[in-house]
Amino acid sequence: MGARRPVRRGLESGFARYKRMESFDVMTFGDIARKPLTFLTMAVAALTFTAAPQTVFAQDQVVTAPVEAPVEAAPAADVAPATEAAPAFEYYGPEMIKGQPTPGGIGFQDQYTANGNYALWMHDAILLPIIVVISLFVLGLLLWVIARFNRRSNSVPSKTSHNTLIEIVWTVIPVLILVVIAVPSITLISRQYKSPPEDAITIKANGYQWYWGYEYVDNGDFEVISNMMPEEEAKASGLPSHLAVDKRMVVPVGVPIRLQTFGADVIHSFGIPSLWFKLDAVPGRINERVLTIQEPGIYYGQCMELCGARHGYMPIAIEARPLDEFNEWVLSQPGGTTPELEAAAAAAEAAATEAVDAENPDADEVPAADAAAQTA
Repeated sequence: MGARRPVRRGLESGFARYKRMESFDVMTFGDIARKPLTFLTMAVAALTFTAAPQTVFAQDQVVTAPVEAPVEAAPAADVAPATEAAPAFEYYGPEMIKGQPTPGGIGFQDQYTANGNYALWMHDAILLPIIVVISLFVLGLLLWVIARFNRRSNSVPSKTSHNTLIEIVWTVIPVLILVVIAVPSITLISRQYKSPPEDAITIKANGYQWYWGYEYVDNGDFEVISNMMPEEEAKASGLPSHLAVDKRMVVPVGVPIRLQTFGADVIHSFGIPSLWFKLDAVPGRINERVLTIQEPGIYYGQCMELCGARHGYMPIAIEARPLDEFNEWVLSQPGGTTPELEAAAAAAEAAATEAVDAENPDADEVPAADAAAQTA
């Protein structure tokens, strides 16, 4: 019992303190409320606080409300929806594939450039017939020697050591053959490395480990990063696996392209067999060649320089489109522009500058006078 009394006394004292505080609060508020002047002041402040936001909002509405003249409503058919988005660019499907390896093929791919067609003609009309004739001739000589000059048929070997006619023949004929091959070969080399014209569109192919980046220097200097498409996704889209990519290199048809190559890390090689194009991408150096594609379509290639562990997984996919469609694709890319738009913008800026100068003809004279005064 003796131990419980201090606890009870403590509880009672705490409750008594709470009651005193409550009575103090009520008494204090009551005293304030009973004073007429203080109560009136509080009432006025409360009304002012309640009405002030509504007044400010009404003033804001009056100040910011635009004054519009009555305009006749346009027909519904002539009003375009404001939220209508521009149509997305549609890429070619698998039906437009023209340059790719053929299973079981033993010849060159079909060519879609002028240089490719010339090289294919040189191979089919000159090199292949010459090598076939030479091979058959050597085979015939070998069979004739085996049959005519064996030990059984020719027990006494010939003592001939020189034959002027034969020596002339086997020297002159190979020289003529090499001349026949050299003329079209030099022509092809000259055409392949001909300098691009001034109006060529510059595109830079950057080789990375292990993907390609296509930089459109003349169209806003944006870059498209191209990676190999996953095998399942490529097959589902009807595209060749290990050749299809997520983003293709889009180029115009019939327009000279100044195609530059650059290696960002190691040596790569940009090669497209159906376009008769192969150019190394070397770090610290820019190589370039001209490329003009004759037909719209999709053309596949690969890196043709051993560049590391995933060398076989950085394919090249070029989509050739008409020039107007190429410009449409360029404008659909972030930062993309065309030389025509840049020229129009420059002309508009120049016209605006001339207009400002015409309105202020004395603007240039004041700085000149100040400069003369400072010099003096």
